[in-house]
Amino acid sequence: MRIAALDQGTTSTRVLVVDMQGRADIQLALRHQQHHPQPGWVEHDPLELLANLQRCLEATGRVDAIGLANQGESCLAWDAISGAPLSPVIVWQDNRTTARIEQLRGEGAEALTLERAGLPLDAYFSASKLAWILEHLPAAQAALKAGRLRLGTTDAYFLDRLAGVYATDVTTASRTSLMNLATGQWDPELCALFGIPLQALPEIRPTIGHFGSIGQTPISASVVDQQASLYGHGCRQPGDAKITFGTGAFALTVTGEQIIRSPENGLLATVAWHIDGKPVYAMDGGVYDASAAVEWAGRLGLFSDFSELASFSSPAAISRELAFVPALSGLACPHWDRSAGALWVGMNAGTTRQDMCQAVLEGVALRSAEVIAVMDGHLNVTDRLSIDGGLARSPYFAQFLADILQRTIVTQRFDELTALGCAGLAARGLGQTLPTPDNTSTEFQPLVDRQTAEAWRQTFSQAVGRSQGWRQAS
Repeated sequence: MRIAALDQGTTSTRVLVVDMQGRADIQLALRHQQHHPQPGWVEHDPLELLANLQRCLEATGRVDAIGLANQGESCLAWDAISGAPLSPVIVWQDNRTTARIEQLRGEGAEALTLERAGLPLDAYFSASKLAWILEHLPAAQAALKAGRLRLGTTDAYFLDRLAGVYATDVTTASRTSLMNLATGQWDPELCALFGIPLQALPEIRPTIGHFGSIGQTPISASVVDQQASLYGHGCRQPGDAKITFGTGAFALTVTGEQIIRSPENGLLATVAWHIDGKPVYAMDGGVYDASAAVEWAGRLGLFSDFSELASFSSPAAISRELAFVPALSGLACPHWDRSAGALWVGMNAGTTRQDMCQAVLEGVALRSAEVIAVMDGHLNVTDRLSIDGGLARSPYFAQFLADILQRTIVTQRFDELTALGCAGLAARGLGQTLPTPDNTSTEFQPLVDRQTAEAWRQTFSQAVGRSQGWRQAS
């Protein structure tokens, strides 16, 4: 048996094929364009994404089932009859709706989103993006009047176009701010708050089930990317946690049957997956800019190849009071401050490019430590934390993360864990369990004491405080 997992992410689309002998291979990976028509706007071309998915499917050969992992809060509008996009994909990073979010917050609407969706008001989530499409794009308005409008996250668009099924899964719907977390269904009051017509939204289905077929091959699982990664890391029990360092950094901890709400600490309650008739919940904490910050530093000319970030000869930058706050898109958990600005602080005439790169890596790790710290206040998060994504390939980064978290950090040689988790869920949709691929892991133990780590966190906290409110003040 062979399972194909389509991983449609923020910067690329890839397909992993896994078989029952434990072999797992990426068959094709394709990057797509990032469009920034205005400051703070981030868009993708839906037809480009769809074409890349089709090319990936062609590369798999014969498979027995397909799983689809999607990039989360990114969303669009399209025509129900022709399938033509009526908007670009508005990406999760996009902050064009910040003013509208602030208006809703001023009207006291956040109490409703926290109660029903488990989410704060933020431009990150899909609801305000979908509302923007309806308010600003005449093609979407015309389709609504004609009864032809479809609104949804990218998975619903792909499933509709590839398999003729207009549906999303509960994990993805839980990221929109339109789904009632307790019922797993669209919430009429939330939809009314954002002005989203219920009839234009897709059906919400469990993570594993029937999502149509492509040719004769069933799509047996659909899931948001970070939850797929959680499954791929092998997290199953309450307290099991992982961090994926992609464009952003996303920490998830399994909470089991318990919905943990902690808006005062910036943590999000979300659905990990819905299998065998019942939901499993998780705590979610995100950092907007992880690899995005590193790639930005590369574009500035601070380094030319990622291998330069594997090690540094100088002591930790934060120990020298040089800090970088990766707030290019603002600050997510636990601050939820879109007005924050990225900054280096503590530079002097002797500061080098290498020092600045070192501070960038450390800044991403220190922001992630802020997230894990607030999670620790609600659940005993595992003392062996599994990480994946591009930054996990830097030994310096993994070691610094172990130091600052005072935990064992585990990395894997095969780190396509989003796709692997998606494949595992798709196999379960056929009643099968995929064997664990032969995967060498590397462990990083803390090399500094707790007092040193705490001092570094305090220094970084001061830098974060200086970054907050910057865009409002400027």
